[in-house]
Amino acid sequence: MVDSSSTNKQRIALVIQYVGTNFHGWQRQPHYRSVQAEIEDAIASIVGHKVTIYGAGRTDSGVHASAQVAHFEVCSPIPAQKWAKVLNSCLPDGILIRASSEVDPHWHACFTATYRRYRYTIYTGKIPNLFLQPFTWHYYYQPLNENLMAEALKPMLGHHDMSAFRRAGSKRSHSLLEVQEVSCVRYEQDLINIEIQASGFLYGMVRLLVGMLVEVGAGTKSLTQFQDIWMNCRREEVKYSAPAKGLCLLRVGYPEFPFPESVWFNAQPIFTFS
Repeated sequence: MVDSSSTNKQRIALVIQYVGTNFHGWQRQPHYRSVQAEIEDAIASIVGHKVTIYGAGRTDSGVHASAQVAHFEVCSPIPAQKWAKVLNSCLPDGILIRASSEVDPHWHACFTATYRRYRYTIYTGKIPNLFLQPFTWHYYYQPLNENLMAEALKPMLGHHDMSAFRRAGSKRSHSLLEVQEVSCVRYEQDLINIEIQASGFLYGMVRLLVGMLVEVGAGTKSLTQFQDIWMNCRREEVKYSAPAKGLCLLRVGYPEFPFPESVWFNAQPIFTFS
């Protein structure tokens, strides 16, 4: 424990990576292991009292993050840039702080953010691969046409009501958001990456969206059907949610960010086969 009696309060920003496999999502909740709780408990063990951290987004159970962003306030003699190293010595396997920095007292990890970007990875090879298993959806039942999937995504650019891809239990007051960028690319013969960048995301949105995109890619839903369902908010016709393990919070964007791009911009490797 450190003595904080003669230090000023600082607001510290963190860039955080975690493998979501063994966590019940980002948000602290009773009876379940969460990323937020692990980091808060680590901070408390250092400063001797409870500290709350605020994340840029709440990832679901099993979802990964290559550059989640959070902040907390603390009175401590530990320099802001040293918090990453100090916390990493206390955190369990599966969570890593890539960097830490002091930010303005009005800067907020969630409310200052201008976008979040997610990547979903699908492995389409027929032979299972243990090294891909924790981070991809192994979909090998039928061929997927990534060009059709990319075509389905394009009309989503702009401001839309995305309630067709909103799971029950969301506390958000509305389903309107701005989709800023979309892509669906086959980087390797058996690997498809889907990326979506938006001002915000609804509860369960990306996994429900990917589930229906796969129907388009497999030919069981047409582009017209796909567009009709989401544009007319037909939530009852969105049947399948893609597995959590293929999803990663890739990065969060801010007007001013105290970290170099090498820390946060593209920290999840793209799988390739030589």
